[in-house]
Amino acid sequence: MIVMKFGGTSVQDAAAINSAAEIVLGRVDRAPVVVVSAMARVTEALLRVAAVAKERRVDEVLAGINELRERHLTTARELLGRTNEPSLETVEREVQSQFAELEDLARSVATLGELTARSQDAIVSFGERLSSVIVAEAFRSRGIPAELADSRGFIITDDRFTRAAPDMQETTRRTREVLEAIIKSGRVPVAQGFIGSTAEGVTTTIGRGGSDYSAALIGAALGAEAIEIWTDVDGLMTADPRVVPGARRIRVISFEEASELSYFGAKVLHPSTVLPAVERRIPVHIYNTLNPSCEGTLIVAEPRPSSNVIRSIAFKRGVTIVNVSSTRMLLAFGFLRTIFEVFDRHQTSVDVVTTSEVSVSMTLDNTDRLEAIKLDLSGIGEVTVEREKAIVCVVGDNLKFTPGVAARLFQAIESTNVNMISQGASEINLTFVIDESDVDRVVRRLHDEFFAEVDAEVFA
Repeated sequence: MIVMKFGGTSVQDAAAINSAAEIVLGRVDRAPVVVVSAMARVTEALLRVAAVAKERRVDEVLAGINELRERHLTTARELLGRTNEPSLETVEREVQSQFAELEDLARSVATLGELTARSQDAIVSFGERLSSVIVAEAFRSRGIPAELADSRGFIITDDRFTRAAPDMQETTRRTREVLEAIIKSGRVPVAQGFIGSTAEGVTTTIGRGGSDYSAALIGAALGAEAIEIWTDVDGLMTADPRVVPGARRIRVISFEEASELSYFGAKVLHPSTVLPAVERRIPVHIYNTLNPSCEGTLIVAEPRPSSNVIRSIAFKRGVTIVNVSSTRMLLAFGFLRTIFEVFDRHQTSVDVVTTSEVSVSMTLDNTDRLEAIKLDLSGIGEVTVEREKAIVCVVGDNLKFTPGVAARLFQAIESTNVNMISQGASEINLTFVIDESDVDRVVRRLHDEFFAEVDAEVFA
């Protein structure tokens, strides 16, 4: 049994859904479970609907909903209209019913002028709910014995709406209960990514990019032989090809390396995706729906030996540095704990940390609560902020214990001002912070240094 997740661009229109159907047909004998995202750009459109509903701009709400309705109905008609009128009628009824529900919900938000996190999750969930209805029926019309499975019935989460965390034990139990029966009957479950529900049945979402995580949760619960992530690129690359045109595809990479890359800017994979798979040692494949013959990238538990010490270079723009300085820190215990309690209180994560005897520097990519954080930190020491920074992260197996890597790295970018350097928390990455304006030049120079020649077993 395998799990196949199709992202937004892989189900964005009739042509994409037809391509997905052909791919699934080629794997029916492997008992696939299909997980789908919302159609491309639909989640963003639903978030706009929610935002304007909060502002009581009802005409804009209805216009946004009507535009989405027509897009989904047009896609269904292109897929089913000529060959399967009864199926089209079934889908049209369901799509219209869901849009009526969405409109009622949006009107309620507009009436109150208040958008709660719970209401936002309910609104955004329609993206996956709608796409899965169309995809399941399109699959059936093309000979795939698909059965729609509502993920809210088995992805069980807490009630932290917009970023809910799955209850792993209950999710595993219900996933097996719901999906194993469908698989054993010879049918292909089509489930939604990104969405779940509380134990009481209230719709939740597990965060942006969460469809990958959904696929991994399902794969782990069912003991899948593999998890396939179908997207619009050929796999993980040695660098962002928009910055480095000569970037190479990574053929095989470890779970730990892929997780570091995704956290520090590689957009192909959601950072949490690998966690359930790691625990069950389930390989994850990244494939391109537009180029299905490409072997993609294989993510495995243990790294494969390579003559290239670096696997990839990732970066994250829009970073802010917060510096806290105080002579009270010298030889004091509990000082760092006090600082990080501030970030915990304001629910803001820190990416990179460096310390000296009397100062601590931290990077943030979410500055929504920066002013409140600065106010709280000012009681601890002097606070300064540096904006328009970027994190660059080089990732490779056993990097920490490979002599000469740091020397080669910093020699390659010797004319660049480096604000922070971090190595030690992980054996596989070396991270540093620079001015955002230097990112493209630095990444290209590092790529030239470390990928002038590549190991053909690991890179394509």
